[in-house]
Amino acid sequence: MRMRTITMTVVAAFAISGCSSSDPAASAQPLGQASQKAKAAAPASSTPVSSSVLAGRLLAEADLGQDYTRKPEKAARHDDVTVIGCPALEELGGDAAAGGSLNFPNKAKASFVYSTSAGSEISEELYSDATPKLADGTKRIFDAMTGCPVYQVVIGSKPIKIATQKLAAPAMGEQAWSQLLTFTTGGQDIVVKQTAVRTGSVLMVVSGAPALVDSHLEKALAKASTAH
Repeated sequence: MRMRTITMTVVAAFAISGCSSSDPAASAQPLGQASQKAKAAAPASSTPVSSSVLAGRLLAEADLGQDYTRKPEKAARHDDVTVIGCPALEELGGDAAAGGSLNFPNKAKASFVYSTSAGSEISEELYSDATPKLADGTKRIFDAMTGCPVYQVVIGSKPIKIATQKLAAPAMGEQAWSQLLTFTTGGQDIVVKQTAVRTGSVLMVVSGAPALVDSHLEKALAKASTAH
């Protein structure tokens, strides 16, 4: 299956250095199962949030610390993408199949380099839609992404092997999911942690070096789900 207009997040992952594997938990918290703490929290807004508002809720350098520098946004590339060995992702189509932007109408993204750790990176993506659509779409996308432990993506003429491993999802929000992605190309392996949390009409996805994702996840969610 061929898909066009793919943002090259999956290729950008190979620029991440200093990413090492961590010991994953045995299983992930299923999407839609919130912790007791999350269930007791005040209900999140179900109204979609505009892209401009989402942009204001992204982590900033001031939130992360002095060792972080925001990367400038790169122009989107438009390469053919072929998914091999994962029918669920082939059926899903769109940018998600190659680790790019998810297909929700409102979105914002920021990426940062951590200067004291050999250029390790962390990125945050925020999405919004009407809550029922966002909830259903999130489950469908992440079920597909975690449904195949190993598959291959060919971007242009460049083959990339992707191995996925579920992690224990954080006890946050109304839906939560986490995994390790191992990208292999040209004999090089890069491990990236990716964690997603949905609260009401906002979905947050944080990706990058595992230690950096763990360090900033709670702060990112607090800012992403603010009503202001």
